[in-house]
Amino acid sequence: MKLSTDRRYSDPEKAARKLLDIANAIAPVDGTIYIEKINAPMLYQERATAAEYKARLDLAISRGWLLLHDGTYVKFTPAGAELFA
Repeated sequence: MKLSTDRRYSDPEKAARKLLDIANAIAPVDGTIYIEKINAPMLYQERATAAEYKARLDLAISRGWLLLHDGTYVKFTPAGAELFA
């Protein structure tokens, strides 16, 4: 099946970095960013599908940019924070 247009975040690297940009723009509470603060902008403003969002979050975690805690919040790792230094 061929889509009529390419998805904006079909490139995993680009989408993962956009997810990090969103997370970086959020003021952390005790060093943590609640996951819903990333979910809403990525799903509703950026129009990513749930599968795209989950895959990109998993990519950011596997690259060592974010740590996911109990599925409720994320933290930047030193490597993730270095991307914005």
